[in-house]
Amino acid sequence: MANASGFFTPSVPNLRLKVQTFMGIHRFQAFPSKVLCFAAIEGADKSASPSKSRLPRLVSQGCKLVGCGSAVPSLQISNDDLSKFVDTSDEWISTRTGIRSRRVLSGKDSLTILAAEAARKALEMAKVDPDDLDLILMCTSTPEDLFGSAPQIQKQLGCKTNPLAYDITAACSGFVLGLISAASHIRGGGFKNVLVVGADALSRYVDWTDRGSCILFGDAAGAVLVQACNSDEDGLFGFDLHSDGNGQRHLNASIKENNSNNALDSSSGSVSDFPPRQSSYSCIQMNGKEVFRFAVRYVPQSIESALQKAGLPASSIDWLLLHQANQRIIDAVATRLEVPSERVISNLANYGNTSAASIPLALDEAVRSGKVKAGQTIAAAGFGAGLTWGSAIIRWG
Repeated sequence: MANASGFFTPSVPNLRLKVQTFMGIHRFQAFPSKVLCFAAIEGADKSASPSKSRLPRLVSQGCKLVGCGSAVPSLQISNDDLSKFVDTSDEWISTRTGIRSRRVLSGKDSLTILAAEAARKALEMAKVDPDDLDLILMCTSTPEDLFGSAPQIQKQLGCKTNPLAYDITAACSGFVLGLISAASHIRGGGFKNVLVVGADALSRYVDWTDRGSCILFGDAAGAVLVQACNSDEDGLFGFDLHSDGNGQRHLNASIKENNSNNALDSSSGSVSDFPPRQSSYSCIQMNGKEVFRFAVRYVPQSIESALQKAGLPASSIDWLLLHQANQRIIDAVATRLEVPSERVISNLANYGNTSAASIPLALDEAVRSGKVKAGQTIAAAGFGAGLTWGSAIIRWG
């Protein structure tokens, strides 16, 4: 079982789940198995490769990233477009954020359809049939159904075996949490193929008259296929996860009540404040300066912690892939970690902040363009509302 410290620790008794299928429904039978110890060798050679700098594996099963995909809405909104109805300009936005345009869901688009398209591309790259999926994780804070959108992705993919599908809500950190959850299901539950989708439509919760926030956000979907493998092929080297509810005041979209149309009038003898008024969520409220300070301080610490747990030096990173929130944040974290700009993945200029979609979207573009190659090590980190933040040291392919 995985804990937030980035180690996979044994439980008593140690159990692994054996999957049996009957009439398209997964059944699970527990039987004893070894577990994975995910710790660094004290005093290990810091220049050593990932496979040599950690303790030998204690199980025959690891996990690796074998496919990726992405999808974006057709409607593109440039900074110049925004300047026509809010007091801003291309220069003002690009100088402060690095963003030049973003994609926004229009009446023709659906977030679930985008998510399914990204998922389908990831499966095609991995050469995995939808019916071979054991689990679908939908990382989103903007589902198109209050009860979650993951089962609808399963439906869109045409899965006939009814694999489990559920949502993870952790805003811009959601995709990193999804990766760690996928690894936990594979290592602790005997799952073989886990689809992790990051998709958000924050444009639906933006106040488009607030130039401090409306310039930042866009909509997109990205996905990866995480697959079980032998321990010597394992592609998750270490991770670090955190949250702090005290920071919620700096970034939130809280529930609000509609003060009108209460079904019963207190004068009729009804119980006061019943029935409840219909509710909805407010637009995104953000203290940009505080969020910037939070990210610049805590994200490098998280990556350094994940590297330490993996037994790797920062120099072992081939690519730095951060949540695409603000180019200044990306540059500041890269400087702190001494990662040169040519090893930093950024597509923020074209899409803005796409929340849980930003990391898989940027990864997919980097992989398909040939920038990221199989066997390379990536330090990925997400951070945002909650406040939540986390990082993972992973190998592609």
